[in-house]
This record gives sequence, C-alpha cells and structure tokens, in this order.
Amino acid sequence: MQANFNDSNLFSQTENNVAPITHVNGLNDDLIGNNSNFFNHSSFESSTTDNLIDNSVEQSLTPNLNSSDISVTNNIQLNSQVISQDNDFNTASINQDTDFYASDSEGYSTNNGYGLVDAAEAVAKVTVEDSFDEVPDTGGKDWGADAVNAPEVWEQGYTGEGVVVAVLDTGVDYNHDDLKNNIWTNQGEIVGNGIDDDGNGYIDDVYGWNFDGNYKNTMDVSGHGTHVSGTIAGEDNGFGVTGIAYDSQIMPVKVLDDNGSGTNTAVAEGIYYAVNNGADVINLSLGGSLPSSEVSEAVKYASNQGVTVVMAAGNSGGQTPLYPARYANQYGIAVGAIDENENMASFSNRAGAQELTYVTAPGVDIYSTLPDNRYDSYSGTSMATPHVAGVVALMLSANPDLDNNEIRQILEETSGGGDDEEKPLFPDFGDIFNVLNLNL
Repeated sequence: MQANFNDSNLFSQTENNVAPITHVNGLNDDLIGNNSNFFNHSSFESSTTDNLIDNSVEQSLTPNLNSSDISVTNNIQLNSQVISQDNDFNTASINQDTDFYASDSEGYSTNNGYGLVDAAEAVAKVTVEDSFDEVPDTGGKDWGADAVNAPEVWEQGYTGEGVVVAVLDTGVDYNHDDLKNNIWTNQGEIVGNGIDDDGNGYIDDVYGWNFDGNYKNTMDVSGHGTHVSGTIAGEDNGFGVTGIAYDSQIMPVKVLDDNGSGTNTAVAEGIYYAVNNGADVINLSLGGSLPSSEVSEAVKYASNQGVTVVMAAGNSGGQTPLYPARYANQYGIAVGAIDENENMASFSNRAGAQELTYVTAPGVDIYSTLPDNRYDSYSGTSMATPHVAGVVALMLSANPDLDNNEIRQILEETSGGGDDEEKPLFPDFGDIFNVLNLNL
C-alpha cells in the first residue's frame, strides 16, 4: 500500500529580511526576491489540511539563547507524489560552495556517505565480536529492521534496554498501546501538583516538555513524532510494529506545534532539555536550509556531554544535507533515505563532498505508530533517521560507555551497501521553481 504523503517544510527568514509566509498556492517571485529559503521537515506523511503557518514571532524561552527569526511551517499535500523542494542553493553560491566538488575520501561517497547502516556489524564491533550469525528476516512491514540487520542484534540479547532516546518533534502519543510501556517519565516530578519538584526549571514535566507552548503537554496530534517513536521503540509484543531498539525508552520533547511549525530556538532548547534530563540519543527528524548558531551550539553541547544527535538529511533531493544534519562534519550523524531495494530515495538529500558522518537507512513506505492506536506507512528522511537512532541505542545497550565520537567512528567503519552511484553535483533548478508553484 502506498501512503498518502504530506510534505512539511521549514521556511527561513533572515533577521533583516523577514518575508511573509503565504499559502503554498500564493508563492511567487516576491518570495524568491525576499530570499525566503525552503527548509525541510524531512517527511512525507498522511494529513487532512492544506496550509502554511507562520510562527516566526515566537520568543525565546531561555534567556541565554539568542532569539531566532527562523520558523517551521507545514506545506501539506494530499497525494502520494514525492516532490523535490530543494531551494538550498542559488546561482551565486555554486561557485563558492566547496560541497559541489566530489570527494576522493576512501569509503565515502558524495551520494550516500558511508552507506547503509548495519546494526549487526556495529554492535559486533562494540562487543569485540567478529560478526553475528545471520537470522531469518522478519519480513512484511518490518522490512526496515531487516535492512539494518537489527534481528541479528536482538538474537544476541541487545534490544536497547536502559537507553533513553529523546524524540524532538510534534510530541508523542505516550498512551499508544505499542509505546506506552517504553515512555520515559521524569521520576523527580509528582504528577499534577503544580510544583517544579526536581528543580530543573519545568513544572510537572512528567512526560517531557513542550517548547512550542512552554508547558507540560507533549501529546502528539500531528502524528509525525509518534511515527518516529514507533520506529525506535515500538514494543516487541506481537502486534503493530517492532522498533529497532524495542526495549529503549522514548523521551517526548515537543518542539513543533500540532501543524509541524516551530523555531530554531525551540529546537535548541529541546536539545538542552533532553541532554540535561538524561537522554542518551536525540532524534531530530527536521531541518532547514540555513545554519542556526542556536542549534549548532546545542548540538555541540549534546555531543560534548556524550549524547549522540541523529539528524535527517532532508527531502529536497539536494546534493548536500540541510541543517542541522550538515553539522555532522563535526557532531552527530546525518541520515539519508533508501528504499526497499537499497536504492537512494529520489527525495533524499545526498551526502555532499564535504565529508560528514552520513549514513543511510530505510525511509520509503515505513510502517509505524500513529496517535489513537493507529498505524500507517510514511516516507521521508524523517523515517530513516529513527532507524539510525535505534541502531545507536542498540550499540549503547551493548556498551553504555561509548561516547559520541566512538559511535560516529564505528558507524563510519561498519556501514556500507546501498546505491553508491555518484550523482551530478549541481541542483535541478526546475525542481526548485516547481515547488514554488511558479509553473516553469
């Protein structure tokens, strides 16, 4: 079954050049003239609305973080077409950006980086084993777990137990029957007493915190964050979906509103919250075309604290990842998407010539959890990213002492396979204009 997809986008507006965000059908040459750059929320998913939400005026909730004009918006499409949305380049930047030159690094491809992540090889290396015995594929809708060789790791008894994965997204349906037993809760808080019992600055943050609205409710309405969570930690209970690290815990951190809109400030604050409250891994299935010093510093902070940040490369079909995935040249892991035949998904942003810790994972027609005990198949680098977050959780369940740099190195050394054909290193400007509805 092919899912109906929505294509969520983040828009950026620079501090001195804030352009209004309009309905998708109203985008025109004025939008290009105002340098509004497409950002990518990194997924195509089911939905029933068709609008763009401007959230650029949201204020910072943390005094020591600089406020940001960058907003996240939704461009929902009620069809199953994957549309390229790359506006990550312009004619002036082509002659300046070194990312457009091919890399000669051994084992690294400008197309798919270090290739398909391999949980069995990665965990075997962590445990100083030569390799793990192959086991039969689970098959069916769990093809993503088979592709990354997760069953071989489960057979060795590593299932993500004791590992906390923070999902920074639209929230999580923590009552879902396939997730409720794997939801992190803040043991330092007393439910509903209106007091910050643990003194972390957040009142009643039993199920994480909502940085979109600055309050305790992290319940997911959109479905995006719940879908991501199921791929990571859906229970091994005989129904629904089995997550890559099915005994890990999900920490809900809501940084996007119910329409998928948010700010870099909220994302940065969410990262700090996750790290300071015990997350071992952070999943960021979101991104944008311009850098953010707030998010960059937060990713750096997480990495320096030993927390691995896993970031979606983006769905604009570009030759380089969007931000924050591009920070994987120093911190964290960037993730591109493959299909069931291990070919790069047409929508997935490629690795680029600047060497990053970039790997690929299943991201096409991925079956997972949705709010209200529902399930559906979505596609996007948003869906590939939690596969890798799950693999990192498996590695940490095998060796909790691994730090971020060791995890990155091991994934670089053990990943491989998939489509590594080098693609042209220049953008398709026709796709850029088509996504702006200019009908060129």
